[in-house]
Amino acid sequence: MEGGGRPSATQAVLLAASTAITALLYSVYRQKARVARGLEGARKVRLDGDLRAVLLEAPGRCVPYAVIEGVVRSVKETLSSQFVESCKGVVQRLTLQEHKMVWNRTPHLWNDYEKIIHQRTNTTPFDLVPAEDGAGVSVRVMKPLDAAELSLETVYEKFHPSVQSFTDVIGHYISGERPKGIQETEQMLKVGTALTGVGELVLDNATIKLQPPKQGMPYYLSSLDFESLLQKQESSVRFWKILTVVSGLATCAVLFFLLRKQYRHHRERQHLRQMQEEFRQAQERLMNTEGGEMLKNACVVCLSSTKSCAFLECGHVCSCYECYQALPKPKKCPICRQGITRVVPLYNS
Repeated sequence: MEGGGRPSATQAVLLAASTAITALLYSVYRQKARVARGLEGARKVRLDGDLRAVLLEAPGRCVPYAVIEGVVRSVKETLSSQFVESCKGVVQRLTLQEHKMVWNRTPHLWNDYEKIIHQRTNTTPFDLVPAEDGAGVSVRVMKPLDAAELSLETVYEKFHPSVQSFTDVIGHYISGERPKGIQETEQMLKVGTALTGVGELVLDNATIKLQPPKQGMPYYLSSLDFESLLQKQESSVRFWKILTVVSGLATCAVLFFLLRKQYRHHRERQHLRQMQEEFRQAQERLMNTEGGEMLKNACVVCLSSTKSCAFLECGHVCSCYECYQALPKPKKCPICRQGITRVVPLYNS
C-alpha cells in the first residue's frame, strides 16, 4: 500500500486484470451454457417418410432448431481423393503445413512452430438419407463449411522433411529459425459417413433443406451421435465454469488482501492519533502540575519517569530504563529509529 492507504499501481493493475479475466471467462461460460441449453432443447426429428408431413404442419414449414441423423450421399458427382484410390467424398480439404523450430530468447529454448501455408477446400452438393434404403426421403445440406463442427476424416498424411546442408544449418542457428519440413494432409467427408446435423430444417418447395440457424445458434455436422455431441458440449460448459469460479476466487482473494491492508493501515492511523492525543494530554498535565522544567526531563515513552539512560550509537537521552527494557526487539531509538547497540545509565546528583 502507498502512503494514505491507497493501493499501489501494481496492486491496482493486478485487481483490474483479474477482474477483467473473470468477466471474460464468465462471458464465455454464459455463451457455452446458452449453446448447451439450445442444443438440449433442439427438436429431434426422424429421417423417414413422415418428415415432410411434420414440416408441413410446422409454422412457416420450418423447424428453427432441429436434430436429424442420416448418411451422406452425393447429389451429383463425387470428389475423388488425390492420394487414396477408391476414396470418394463430398468435402475435400487439402492442407500444406510448415513445421519449424524458433529460438525463444526469453527462456533460451527452441520452440515448435506450425504455420498453414496453403489450404484448399472443395465441396459438392450432398444429402443426408436414412441408413436403410428405400425410405424415399432426403435432406439437402446447405453451406456445410459454415458448420461450427464439421467432421472430416484424415485419409492421407505425409511429412516431407527439409534437406539442409552444413551452411544452411549454420545460417538457421544465426537467424533463429530451423525448418523441419512440410506436412501434407488430405481430409474428406466420405460418402456413406453417418452424420448428425443440427440446424434449421425447412421445406422449400419440394426440397427439404438443413441450413445454418438464424437465431445465432451454432450449426453442427458431426460424426458423433446426438447424445455424445450433447455430452461434449456439457463437458465444455463444466470446464469453463470451473475456470470462471477459480478466476473469481482469485479476484476475491486479491480484493480481500487489498481491503485487509487498508483496514490495517486505518487501524494504525487510529492508534497513532490516540497515542498523540494521550501524549498531548500528558504534556498538559505536566505543564499544569510540575511546570516546564519537569517536562524537559520526562521520558518520551511513559511521560511519568525521568530520563535515565543514553542510547548508543545515536546518543539520544530520551527514556527511562524501564521503558528501554520494554522496547520490542530489535530495540530502536524512539527518536531516530536507529538500532541500539548498548545503553549507558545516567545518574542525577
